[in-house]
Amino acid sequence: MKNNMLIRPIQPQDNPLIAKIIRTALEEYNEAKPGTVYTDPTTDELYETFSRAPKSGYFIAELEGKSIGGCGIYPTKNLPEGYAELVKIYLKSEYRGKGIGKQLMDKSIAYAKEQGYTHLYLESFPSLKEAIVLYEKIGFERVEKPLGDSGHFACDVWMVLKI
Repeated sequence: MKNNMLIRPIQPQDNPLIAKIIRTALEEYNEAKPGTVYTDPTTDELYETFSRAPKSGYFIAELEGKSIGGCGIYPTKNLPEGYAELVKIYLKSEYRGKGIGKQLMDKSIAYAKEQGYTHLYLESFPSLKEAIVLYEKIGFERVEKPLGDSGHFACDVWMVLKI
């Protein structure tokens, strides 16, 4: 799987498909609700959102010419100094559990280090068990309360990684 995979920066034409991947995943886990990226208007314009924000980046996993998921780094408002948020880590269901999510996260973490960040923060849900296991394997640790102003008030798992 690794041989044919490309991880590249998001392009404008990726917007509709990555928005569909994100929303489909949330539907699969019964998390398609307000206060999540499901209803966040930026989900439909990720290219523009990341292009406008300094020190941000969103990466698309492409396998045999098909976009299968993505992950990014975003300087969410009101995070502590040196922090960025690891955001919108989603894959089509048939590609989960194959190491692709970890590759996307590794690329995003390396990018965050290049941008001078010292910590990454993320928000999730208990229902996304496989993702949380991956975050913990990478070294993310749970924190007691949300950091910054993501606007995703429905999330109730918050984690931080020192990079």
